[in-house]
Amino acid sequence: MTRRVLLVDDDREVREALGQTLELADLDPVLAGSFVEAKDHLDARFDGIVVTDIRMPGRDGFHLLDHVRTLDPDLPVILLTGEGDVPTAVRAMAAGAYDFLEKPCAPQDFLAIVEKALKGRALVLENRRLKLELESGDAASRMLFGASAPARDLRARIRIVARASAEVLVTGETGTGTPKVAEVIHLLSSAARHPFVKRAAAPLTPDGLTEAFEAAQSGSLYLDEVGGLTPAVQYALLERLEAGTSTRVLAGTTRDLTADVAEGRFSVDLYYRLDLMRVRIPSLRERTEDIPILFRHYVAQACEQANLPEPEIPPDVVARLMAQDWPGNARGLMSAAMRFALGLGEAETAEGLGLAEQMARVERSLLIEALRRTGGNATETAKALKLPRKTFYDKLARHDLKPESYRS
Repeated sequence: MTRRVLLVDDDREVREALGQTLELADLDPVLAGSFVEAKDHLDARFDGIVVTDIRMPGRDGFHLLDHVRTLDPDLPVILLTGEGDVPTAVRAMAAGAYDFLEKPCAPQDFLAIVEKALKGRALVLENRRLKLELESGDAASRMLFGASAPARDLRARIRIVARASAEVLVTGETGTGTPKVAEVIHLLSSAARHPFVKRAAAPLTPDGLTEAFEAAQSGSLYLDEVGGLTPAVQYALLERLEAGTSTRVLAGTTRDLTADVAEGRFSVDLYYRLDLMRVRIPSLRERTEDIPILFRHYVAQACEQANLPEPEIPPDVVARLMAQDWPGNARGLMSAAMRFALGLGEAETAEGLGLAEQMARVERSLLIEALRRTGGNATETAKALKLPRKTFYDKLARHDLKPESYRS
């Protein structure tokens, strides 16, 4: 999370006292004594917040507020005044100020508002970064989130598979998103301009299979839970694939098809034909680092659908989310995000785990979150967690975490 605070006040004693308050709270104050001096520290890339006195010689705090809003309307500006009159407060809020404080203000009140503004700023910047990544990337980047190694490996595998024309078997646990991965493969393939047709395997008949191939002509046909195909449809599908077709078949399964083959429930010839190329989707347990960004994305989606303001997500909520097993994977996390967005809390629990394992997971998740906030800066992370250097590195080794993996 960004920690930078541009503090502007023409009174040197007040400026230095508030600056010291910020430093003692492990924040990063940048001090300025005037509008002109403050302007030198501001541009469209400024990632912190602004705290400014209203009454200053020359251009005052309202001028600075106007200037900030031309650079970035979402950049929080907290206004300070020694007058404390209601009309000034009303004018400040109407002009777009984040908040308003009367001088002298208690340090705890001052820091509470600053911390809240910084958290809001961090969320805005994270959402912008994600939006930019989605808009500038290919279908894999736009539709499959995550910065963890398993998530990056998945996207790389999909890009390789998409360039081929052979059948693909997409595997993964329940809720990992096999249909979405199949769609991404289609969108990255040379058949992207042709239809992507999705069918549930279990209810398909031979005639239904024929209709599906016709609908997906020259495009991609995705068969969801392909292990549910009846023997008659398995035979019809194998015949069609052996005869040759312009439609590419992508098959998804959340169960072990080799067991079905061994027990005679699934054609061994069809299995090997569909398994020419395979994409395995990692579970959330294998990519816990991605849980915060996925949860924030799902919360934002839920709030947009329900026309609700996006709530702040406290660090302890994130820690609990990262400590859980998520047997429902992304689907379960999406449900938890919907409940959180509606104010019903996040309802998953880490049932079945001993206290030591739960505590280890929480510790690991807190380390990961802190590394993310500092961009992988080990010194800043240890400082933020108030850990001695040796203790910090011992914990990193215990959880197999490397700071350089979180550098942006």
